[in-house]
This record gives sequence, structure tokens and C-alpha cells, in this order.
Amino acid sequence: MQIRDLPYSDPGDPDVRSGPRFLFWLGRSQLTGQLKSLAWGLLHHCAIAGLPLAVGLAVQAVIDRSGRGLATAGVLLVVLGILIAVGDTMLHRTAVTNWITAAARVQQLLARRTAELGSALTRRVAAGEVVAVSTGDVEKIGWFVEALSRFVAAATALVLICVGLVFYLPSLGVLVAIATPVLALAVLPLLPRATRRADQQREKAGRATELASDTVAGLRVLRGIGGEELFLDRYRRASQEVRKAAVRSARMWALISAIQVFLPGVLLISLVWYGAALARDGRIDVGQLVTVYSAATLMLFPLRNVEEIAMAYSFSRPSAQRAVRVLSLRRTTRAPAADATAARGDLYDPVTGLMAPQGLFTAVVCGDPDEAGRLAERLGGHAEPDEGAEPVPSVLLGGVPLDELPIDAARTAVLVQDKDPVLLSGTLRELLDVPSSGGVTAGEALAAARCGDVLDALAQASVDADGDPMNTRITERGRSLSGGQRQRLALARSLVTAPETLVLDEPTSAVDSHTEARVAAGIEQLRRGRTTVAFASSPLLLDLADRVVLLHGGTVVAAGTHRELLRDEPLYRAVVTRETEDEATAAQDGLTAIDGLRRARSVEEIEETA
Repeated sequence: MQIRDLPYSDPGDPDVRSGPRFLFWLGRSQLTGQLKSLAWGLLHHCAIAGLPLAVGLAVQAVIDRSGRGLATAGVLLVVLGILIAVGDTMLHRTAVTNWITAAARVQQLLARRTAELGSALTRRVAAGEVVAVSTGDVEKIGWFVEALSRFVAAATALVLICVGLVFYLPSLGVLVAIATPVLALAVLPLLPRATRRADQQREKAGRATELASDTVAGLRVLRGIGGEELFLDRYRRASQEVRKAAVRSARMWALISAIQVFLPGVLLISLVWYGAALARDGRIDVGQLVTVYSAATLMLFPLRNVEEIAMAYSFSRPSAQRAVRVLSLRRTTRAPAADATAARGDLYDPVTGLMAPQGLFTAVVCGDPDEAGRLAERLGGHAEPDEGAEPVPSVLLGGVPLDELPIDAARTAVLVQDKDPVLLSGTLRELLDVPSSGGVTAGEALAAARCGDVLDALAQASVDADGDPMNTRITERGRSLSGGQRQRLALARSLVTAPETLVLDEPTSAVDSHTEARVAAGIEQLRRGRTTVAFASSPLLLDLADRVVLLHGGTVVAAGTHRELLRDEPLYRAVVTRETEDEATAAQDGLTAIDGLRRARSVEEIEETA
């Protein structure tokens, strides 16, 4: 896999049983790139390991006054230099390729899971954690994948060097062979503590990121209530906690680095002292001492990869664990059905008993906004049960469970617009350029959502000479627009998709009564003949619905037209007309008294007749 081939056509099905298993799966998925990096790494390290032999031959040739031997050593040094340059260049290239492709694979997996879960993702995982996973954690995971092949190459080179020194000069080679594993494993007792400190740093950084995300998202509200400084103080404290945790983690890694410098220094001093004694006694040649000393010195380069892989694993393991928490979330535990063509007809929720007949405009009245939001998401097949809760039955579309449909088929059949839709940055034309059935044009959708004033405002802000509002850029999340304007543009975006079934959660909550009546009429007219479900409590919208359903306590308690329910259902009247509990009780008592008088009069008339 090369960088130019990104993105992947299919990033694969990851192993999400644990963080280490996910890292192993990533490395195995890029086996070709890992083998290339390993091969170039071996060439690079083995060429470096050959330098001491060439230097030793040159020193011995000078001592022996051998011109031929000196020329041979010079040619060998040139060849090794070329091999080192080529190996280092290609090792860096393949290693960086592994890093970038691994990060891209994780990014694609996260994007796919986010698209599958939709708005249910942020209820299961904090928004700050999702941001941390998709940014910093992805880089650390890629770092481990990139460092893995270089570590394997370095470890293999260390083994080859030790074996070669044992055969070349046993008296000193055995000392190097015994000391090398000690140097490589000396920091192992410190790694658990370093890992814990790194985990604490990542956890505090994730909390700070989440707090910053929440603060930015609610900045307008915070300014309105004077709570901006309070949240800024909280973020400052969280930031200081992250700094302190980072310093504690850095101290541990500094200690590990100091050990990696101190112990090789002890080895080199011992090697020189013992080797000099052997050379003085004539048991070894000076060239041999230079060769072994140079080899031991150059072994410090591959030994650094041991420290690097320890750091990469310590930092990437918690990152991989966080990525696994997101990637392990599933839309449903049931396998998708092979045939999705039968997914047409009435929309039915077996949990609440809500029925939305095909082709009709159904309005749902619910006193609890949170309950209405959960039901709206469940109608679109997005909702997941809370962790530890019992699974709920799937919503049925034409008798087919939505959870058993492929995700693309389910999203095409039922579209849900939640209470707080997000507008992405870009032009208005790009905002409305969404997958659709083609039955509704952008102009028709904008007209139905009554976006005339929005178009006028965008035309004035347009940079085009003709003032085309479709080419005007909308800022991130539509912050340059009012709440009502954002809501109507989001409604137009939903209408232009023209799905077979459209679910709207409070589509007119941010507009005035006059605009609300016009928007409700536009929805009813444009969606005529298609299934539409709107969660609302506004009489202006309810009066236009073909059918109104009253939801109370998680169950449908009444159904009919708006006027029928307003006349016959006190609970419905209390929700729609905003009556207080005492007023609703008094009205109910009055209705009961009237019914009693009617029955009493009927009894009197019967007795008089008798």
C-alpha cells in the first residue's frame, strides 16, 4: 500500500477485543509494508555493523604497513557507506509510509463507525474522547506501527552482531553478548510505572479536550448568562493538571533515557579496560580491539530502538484502547438481512405502540422532550440501548425490522432530523448537495421551509457580482445565522433528500408563530403522499397533520385528529395548550361534573316517562 493509493477501498474489519489485539491487527494488515521496512532496516543496520570490521582492517593494515590491506579496507568502507545511505533512505521512506497508511486506516474505520452510529455515538462516548481518538490517538497508533518494523530490524541486527563478535573474538565477544540483553531489558521494570503515568496524562488530556469542546459549543449561551469566566477557569485548572501529568510522565521517560545512556557507557569502559589488558599481554591485536570497541559503540544505535518501541507501545496502547471503545460500538447485534426491497409501508414501534401509516402526515405529542428524542432516533434505527440495559425490539418498516436492514438501505428508507441539526461549513449549494431520490429540487425544499429571508441575507453577503445566495459560504455550524434560520436550512436539507419516510424532531421550535404556520403548511404540501412523522406540540403544526398520536409514559395513550384529541383528551389539551396541572385537573373535574349532570338528567327523564 502506497500513500498515493489512499484512501483504502475497504479498511477491513478490525479486531476490537482489546487495544493490543487492535495494534497487532493493524501491523498484520500492513504486512507487506512491514516486511519492506524490515528488509531495508536489516540492510541499514548490518551495513553499520560492518563498519567496525572495515575500520579494524584499516588500523591493522597501517600497523602491518600493508598498502593492499589498506586499499581493501577503503573499498569496503565506500561500499558500506553506499549501503548505509540507501538503507537509511528507504527505511525512512517505508517506515513513514507505514505510519501514514496506518493512521489513514484508523481514520477511515472511525469515520465509518461514526457514520453508522450517527447521533447515538455521542451518547455512548464523550465528544471530547471522539476528538482525541481521531486526532492525537491516531498519530500515536501510527507511530507504534511504524516503529514496530524498525525495532524488529534493530533486534535482528543486535543478535547478528553479538553472534559475529563471539565468533570473531570470543574473549571480548562473549562480554558484549552477555551485556547486550542486560542493556535492552534494564528498563523493563520501569515501563509499568511509565505506562501508568502516560495513561493518566492521556486521561487528563481527554477530559481537558472534552471540556474545551463543550465550552466552545456553548460559548454563546455562556456569554449570555455570564458563565464564560467560570468555564475558562475550569479549563485552566484542567490544563494545569495535564501539564503536571505530562511533567511526571516526562521525568520517568528521562530516567529511562538516562539508564539507556549510563549502562552502555559502563559497558564501553569495561570493554576498553579489559581489551587493553588483553592487547598489552599480546592475546589480541590492536585491530581486533578497535573492531570490537567500534562494534559495541555502534550497537548503541539499534539499542535506541528498544527504548523507542517501549515508548511507542506505552503511548499507543491507551490510544488503541480508546479507539477500540469507539470501534466496538455496533448499530445492532443482529446480522443485516440480504433483501431490503420489502422495506416499504407503515412505520411501527413495538415499544411504544406508535404507528405511522404509509403516505400520511403523523404528528407525535410527547410531554417529555428527552423521551421524544430517543423515540425519534429509534424510528430511524439509530438508537442503541444504554450499556447494561436490555435490548429493545427494532422498529418495523413494512413489517421488516430496521435493525436487520443494511445501514445504507435503512438510512435511505428513513431519514431522521434531530432537534439540533448541524450545518457544515461550505456554500449553500454544497449544503443542499446531499444524496437524494431526485423528487424534490433545492428550490422547492427552500420554498417549503420558508427560507426566503435566509436567501436574502445570504445574497447580501454573497461575494458574487450577481449576488447568488447559493454560492455564499456558511460558517461552521451556521454560527453566522440565527437559530431559526439554521433550523429552516436544516429542514430544507432534509426535505431535498425526499426520503420515503421522514422523521422530524421539533422542526419549528426556533421560529415565531407566523413563520411556524407557513413552514408547517410547506411541509404538509411538499410531503403529501409520503410518510412523515413530526414530534411537536404546536397547534399550528398539529392541526395540519392527518393523524396525531399522544405519547405518555413511553406508551401511546390516544390517537386521532388534533381537534378530536383537544376536545376529548385532557392530558393532550394540557400538553398542547400549556395548561398547568391544577388547570387540567379542574378542567377534568368540570368535564366529569358535566357528564354526571347529563346522566342525572337522563335518569330523571326516564323516571318521568315511566
